[in-house]
Amino acid sequence: MPIQTEKELPDNARTLWLKARSAVELRNNGYAISLIQAVLKDNPGFLDGRKLLRKVEIIATKGKKAFLSGLSTASLRGAGLMKKDPKAAMELAEKNLETDPTNSQINHLLKEAAKAAGFPEIAAFALETIVEADQKDTKTMHELGEMYLTMGRPDDAVAIYSKIAELNPADLTAVKRSKDAAATASMKSGGWDKEGASYRDIMKNKDEAISLEQQSRVVKSADMIDDQLNELYPQWEAAQDNVDLSRRIAKLWEDRFEQKEDTESLDAALSYYAHTNTLVSGSDPAVARKIGDLQTKQLDLHIKQLEDWFAGGGDQHEDAATYRAELDALKAQKAGLAITEAKKRVERNPTDLQLRFELGEQLVIAQQYTEAIQELQKARQNPNARLKAMNLLGQCYTEKNMLDLAVKQFQDCASEIIAMDATKKEVLYKLGLVFERMGKKDESLNCMKQIYESDYGYMDVAKRVEASYGQA
Repeated sequence: MPIQTEKELPDNARTLWLKARSAVELRNNGYAISLIQAVLKDNPGFLDGRKLLRKVEIIATKGKKAFLSGLSTASLRGAGLMKKDPKAAMELAEKNLETDPTNSQINHLLKEAAKAAGFPEIAAFALETIVEADQKDTKTMHELGEMYLTMGRPDDAVAIYSKIAELNPADLTAVKRSKDAAATASMKSGGWDKEGASYRDIMKNKDEAISLEQQSRVVKSADMIDDQLNELYPQWEAAQDNVDLSRRIAKLWEDRFEQKEDTESLDAALSYYAHTNTLVSGSDPAVARKIGDLQTKQLDLHIKQLEDWFAGGGDQHEDAATYRAELDALKAQKAGLAITEAKKRVERNPTDLQLRFELGEQLVIAQQYTEAIQELQKARQNPNARLKAMNLLGQCYTEKNMLDLAVKQFQDCASEIIAMDATKKEVLYKLGLVFERMGKKDESLNCMKQIYESDYGYMDVAKRVEASYGQA
């Protein structure tokens, strides 16, 4: 559905809008908020109104969060309204945002409702609100970048993916999507996306077209990467203590590996990053993270090779037992490496709760549940990792047979998730299984029914629910 402008508002709504703007100028925030909400009730596509509303709410609340904001009965109704009346869900979300305008969960509710109602611009605005409030929420930034691309806003996508890459240089997905978005933006600005248009005809001259084509090939062609490596090697041989040259060569080998997925490129990239790390005396965390990531990929390649070998009938080989032991050892090494790297990052930044969560997550993967608990308990204090940490804590308590504590974690986690998204379904399913182990059949069935009402095909929920009604 199209976004409404001020000129497109009906006369009565425009009158309220003008009064609201006057109230904002007079700093009568409460009155302005009520007026804008009245406008949006009948004109949900008025994006400028929502933007002004959010600014006034942030000023009025002074960044303070309301007690139990977003967890009220009214806001929890939003998920139920989503399919039946998405515009009503948008209105409900706005009402709850009045006291906590940057609340992540409610803004996600607004996003989902706006998408369901056909207002992608408003959905993007909800994500922008979350990102502006938390400049390190890379998960939401990724979602926003994808939405920008879907909406045909590649320049905005470039900006958001570049920001992610600045926060986490090891996020190769963000780096790649930033390049792809930049290419799309160039095509759009140059008119290449127009049907029937030849980019060589659109460019001012042939030389410029050829130059741009070559630049594109630098990103996409392994041969061009090899050419660049051949150009840089003589320079590096003459100045092996040059940090920039070492880093550039390492990155080129990494790019080559992304295209070819060969051990030669991976080993070379790891070697040059290790050399770079030595030159900077381990002071660059981005380089250290690269080394850890590439070592993990190195193990992944070896593990995949062995798994493929077994899948092709390797169990019949006379040395199968030896190779199976090697595969198990590689998997253990991978788990140990991930934990070691996560611990190093925590040691460098002990107050970073996101790093605490990452360490806890790796400990759970390695089935070191006791060690994971203390890290995840700390990570709960990070709003961005809170739900994931609570989910994993519940898993830890379940594995340690501390079922009452697991129930509390899963229940608390589910209560803080408004929409029935993938995380809430996972948490409710785990909670149902714990109740089942405790012999609480009614409570277990209730969890399954909540999922059933939203997603018939999730796991074996339909079978469980329908069996309770005597259906085969």
